[in-house]
Amino acid sequence: MTDIGILLIKIVLALVWFLVLTLYLTWAERKESAVIQDRIGANRASIFGIRILGLFQPFADAIKMIFKEDFVPVFSRKFLHTLAPFLSFFFVAITIAAIPFGDDIRIAGKTISLQIFDANIGLLFVLAMLSLGIYGIILSGWASNNRFALLGSIRGAAQLISYEVALGLSLVGLIMVYPSLRLSEIVRAQGSLLLGFFPAWGVFLQPLGFIIFLFAALAETKRVPFDLPEGESEIIGFFAEYGGLKWGLFMMTDFMEIIIVSALLTTLFFGGWQVPWLSTAGFEFPWGWKWHLGPWLVTALEVAAFNIKVFIFCWLQILIRWTYPRLRYDQLMDLGWKLLVPLSLLNILGTAIVMSL
Repeated sequence: MTDIGILLIKIVLALVWFLVLTLYLTWAERKESAVIQDRIGANRASIFGIRILGLFQPFADAIKMIFKEDFVPVFSRKFLHTLAPFLSFFFVAITIAAIPFGDDIRIAGKTISLQIFDANIGLLFVLAMLSLGIYGIILSGWASNNRFALLGSIRGAAQLISYEVALGLSLVGLIMVYPSLRLSEIVRAQGSLLLGFFPAWGVFLQPLGFIIFLFAALAETKRVPFDLPEGESEIIGFFAEYGGLKWGLFMMTDFMEIIIVSALLTTLFFGGWQVPWLSTAGFEFPWGWKWHLGPWLVTALEVAAFNIKVFIFCWLQILIRWTYPRLRYDQLMDLGWKLLVPLSLLNILGTAIVMSL
């Protein structure tokens, strides 16, 4: 098989994984919120009378969005109004290209990486693409020609810019510990052991950086308690003038951001596809036991470990969204500029001092 063929297969598999997980996150959020609020949750969609806990609900939602009326206000700037949701969707979707799902594998004498785009600037690529998503928010409010939608988009832009500063600074200490911007190398560096026992994951070497990154990334997803751009009790959201599939794209983008944040937390701070004490030959425990495994089984365990970690962080973000109340806008900005940014600088200074000693 040619390199182009392998690349196309990896793109298709990654997009299928990404989009299917996005659809079922909508189901997971409904079910998790129902458990918290002592409800049953979505369970009405069925096929031939079979419901299976409402697992068909995401497909019913997709069909409804496709066939729902695509209303465009006559006073809007129609081209930009149509372009905005696609920009938000595209810049989030493309970030999946830089996420490593597993270690390299060999097929028919050819080494294949379980990653679409393994570049020296992989981390910068992800941060840049997520930052460009701000254009979709700004354009949606401005092109709607609605002062309230515009106000929501401005609040969203201010929020994203503020927390991107803290998010970027929180990763400086991590890059000092693992001196690379290539995500695959950062994951491999976390395969070593601390004190011969603990995995050298970023959460152990950069605990403060992990906490700052977690809060900043939650703010980047624009969800409770950081959903100020679309807080219904305070302001009309930046996509107030959208309906049908375009509105659905904005909603999908929010859930896709949850997955990307979970994948980044897994990759940067929890070893990515690394499994403690698992090498290419199998498990090698610190107390001397060894359990030899075949290369394909090792690869399957690594991919499964990556997915389990991502699922756990997706669950955690949904739990936070349905547990904590919304912040006021002044509290939101104070948290970013007065707490997270100074803590990020303190983390960089502390990391430099420890590494110099």
